[in-house]
Amino acid sequence: MNAVRTLAAALLLFTAGGASAQTVVTRNGKAVARIVVAEDTPANRTAARLLQRFVAESSGAKLRAAAKARPGDILIGAADTAGLGRDGFRLSTRDGVLRISGGGCKGTVYGAIALLERELGMTYYAAGVYDLDRRRDIVFERMDLAENPAFRYRQSQGYGMAQDSVYRLFLRLEEPRDLFAGNLWVHTFNTLLPASVYGEEHPEYYSYINGERRPGRASQWCLTNDAVFELAAAKIDSIFRANPGMDMISVSQNDSNFTYCRCEACERVNEEEGAPSGNYVRFLNRLAERFPDKQFSTLAYLFTMQPPKHVRPLPNVNIMLCDIDCDREVPLTDNASGREFIRALEGWAALTDNIFVWDYGINFDNMVAPFPNFPILGPNMELFRRNHATMHFSQIGGSYGGDFSEMRTWVVSRLMWNPEQDTDSLVRHFMRGYYGSAAPYLYQYEKLLEGALLASGQRLWIYDSPVSHKDGMLNAACRKRYNALFDRAERAVAGDSVLLRRVHLARLPLIYSDLEIARTLPEKDLGEVVRELDTFEKYVVQYGVRTLNERSNSPEEYCRLYRSRYLPSGEPSKALGARIEWIAGPAEKYCASGERTLTDGLYGGASFVESWTGWEGSDGALVVDLGCEKEFTTVEADFLHQLGQWILLPRSVTYGVSADGERYEPFGRVELAEDQSVPVKFVQATATAPQPVRARYIRVEIEGVKTCPSWHYGVGCPCWFFLDEIAVR
Repeated sequence: MNAVRTLAAALLLFTAGGASAQTVVTRNGKAVARIVVAEDTPANRTAARLLQRFVAESSGAKLRAAAKARPGDILIGAADTAGLGRDGFRLSTRDGVLRISGGGCKGTVYGAIALLERELGMTYYAAGVYDLDRRRDIVFERMDLAENPAFRYRQSQGYGMAQDSVYRLFLRLEEPRDLFAGNLWVHTFNTLLPASVYGEEHPEYYSYINGERRPGRASQWCLTNDAVFELAAAKIDSIFRANPGMDMISVSQNDSNFTYCRCEACERVNEEEGAPSGNYVRFLNRLAERFPDKQFSTLAYLFTMQPPKHVRPLPNVNIMLCDIDCDREVPLTDNASGREFIRALEGWAALTDNIFVWDYGINFDNMVAPFPNFPILGPNMELFRRNHATMHFSQIGGSYGGDFSEMRTWVVSRLMWNPEQDTDSLVRHFMRGYYGSAAPYLYQYEKLLEGALLASGQRLWIYDSPVSHKDGMLNAACRKRYNALFDRAERAVAGDSVLLRRVHLARLPLIYSDLEIARTLPEKDLGEVVRELDTFEKYVVQYGVRTLNERSNSPEEYCRLYRSRYLPSGEPSKALGARIEWIAGPAEKYCASGERTLTDGLYGGASFVESWTGWEGSDGALVVDLGCEKEFTTVEADFLHQLGQWILLPRSVTYGVSADGERYEPFGRVELAEDQSVPVKFVQATATAPQPVRARYIRVEIEGVKTCPSWHYGVGCPCWFFLDEIAVR
């Protein structure tokens, strides 16, 4: 028998022979083989049910169960497990019996699935969508096949997994609740020791930042405080007791950067270890010693990404390393941000073999936007595997209506099992099965996007905007070609409502890009913009697309806002093209652009990366020079609310007006209420005079919040406010 390769390798050996080398499963629509379950386990029962169900769908014959195997039967849960790891399986024919052996967990389930895929041509594309050969005679040739997954734990995203449990099995994916006690798998500090419970009485449990203790739901723990350790250990013990049979938990920093503790004791450890991660590993090692039969996972994320100089994680400490700051247009080996992550990965790999990599292939700010990163998925996974990663979460944007979301989930799931597979072949296979005769045109579209991205030299990242690519992969000529391909794709499946629906959903990111870029253009075909907006709204309503971004904004809301915000209505602003003079200017990188964008008549979108002008940790002040005296009654400033990017509304805006730029008269003051809601918003600070006034100069003074409050992710750290259009009417 050929040896099993332990990391996502497979060897299939068909042995020549006569009928005795075959397993006749069905003949003329009648069952011949029987199913025998060697041991009554959940995995073996599931494997048997899957075989019975899909053999019946293929042939019309339901395989009977039997207690003891005889030649010609299928034995599930055979003892031939040598060389098999978690979820690994072996399919082998011996003594006339086809044996499905599992190395643990769902090994026999995945063995049954592999049998269906290889022998019955089965592909499970999405929830409730699969291909299966239909034939009355099913015969399996003699085989010897063994597989182990590249990663012992594989996690991704896909809206369909909650809709179809069998689909999830075919993806060979797991969820945190399958492994982590109490479903505590990431960003767990505040769940374990809530600041709302302990913060007021014990601020010393939380981070010392900028001169004071800062309890808050995103504050980190003071890890050198022994009381914190004992309290956390007691809580963890209670969680394990409440979840018998589970032996892993995440004890990990809250989802925030820069909020780690800088008290004297913690800073001493940070300096000794050369990175804040050292304090975290020391703390986790103490827990690992207290509970030696348990596994503890912790994040190496943002401020803890780089490994410590001295302390080594104990064997039962799992390091979840995150590449959140990396660009996605090329593999991690090929750009500066990726190489910085690789240095961290290699550093951790020198310290431990227990690494969990969290990789990001998602656009959090614009999920319904093109994100052509398929070519980098396999190379990045092979990099992770070479550096001791045994667990992997690929966060690839599987939300309904997102960019090829079903294909992303399917391709990533295949690669996490075996990253040596050819990604392009997987993409073509999926498209042929899922999009039918539209597939050639969608494939051309995706390949053109990938090439145009590389040719542009533009980064692709997790807070991207289509506007960032309007001179690159989404320039006017490219989008014209893409739309022509989608027109052909729609015509190819016009007679099939199911396939046409899938093509419409695949087109949403392109329509969205057209709309986003159009709002930034001073000259545009308004009729065409309205037609595309109507089409976008029709599709998202008709097909039930609910999510536009991570911040819970909906596509329907986007359409309503687009009509009121970006389509011309009413009189134009009298500040159009006005000169900006800074009194207390924005962050340096926004000074030059702000002088143009604040009065260009074009309103910014939900991503701060274009059109907006930002101030960090300060107040702002500027003067708008209208060029000559003008009569007006209203002054309005437009602000962005996006908590996830530490962008808060200012406290107040005060306006003054002047004829000569020296003596200013009050025009109005606007107070803005604190807003803790997650969705992205645009908020106007509008002052209106009871009677028209004449002035050339308008002074705008903005009082910022400056420091993130206790309820925010960046507690104790500087926050931003972002301003776009200043309108005068």
